[in-house]
Amino acid sequence: MKFSMLAAVSAVLMLSACVTSVPMGNADVSSKAKTFETPTEGKAGLYIYRSGVLGGALKKDLWVDGHCLGTSAPNVFFYTEVEGGKEHVVTTASEFSTNSLSLHTEAGKHYFVRQYIKMGAFVGGANVKQVSEAEGKAEVMKLNMAASGQCLKAHP
Repeated sequence: MKFSMLAAVSAVLMLSACVTSVPMGNADVSSKAKTFETPTEGKAGLYIYRSGVLGGALKKDLWVDGHCLGTSAPNVFFYTEVEGGKEHVVTTASEFSTNSLSLHTEAGKHYFVRQYIKMGAFVGGANVKQVSEAEGKAEVMKLNMAASGQCLKAHP
């Protein structure tokens, strides 16, 4: 009986050690971001999120137009506003290099980008893809906002 209890506790500790966290943003700011208010005049709202547990031990940097947005972990999102009417580049750190997504934004609209972990040769890599507003909103509602502006490395 003691052995099975010890084994269960050990398993939980090992699994929880595999999930990495990052600094989190203010809870009030996170809640406000989830109201999906119209962005500031002339701006577009950009949500970038990472959901699920795949690659739970991995932290991956995110940049928008070469500027650090933050470091992601499972089940977090970021929100920023970018200029409308322009092309923007969302970049994620991956296994050996970076992967990027270009998107043209319109002022007054929201855009949603999913960062996902993929199998790599040695460790998991990451990529980004644009998702629909409906899918993005549904996912963001389940997540917590991470603190912005803290990346592990400078943009390459």
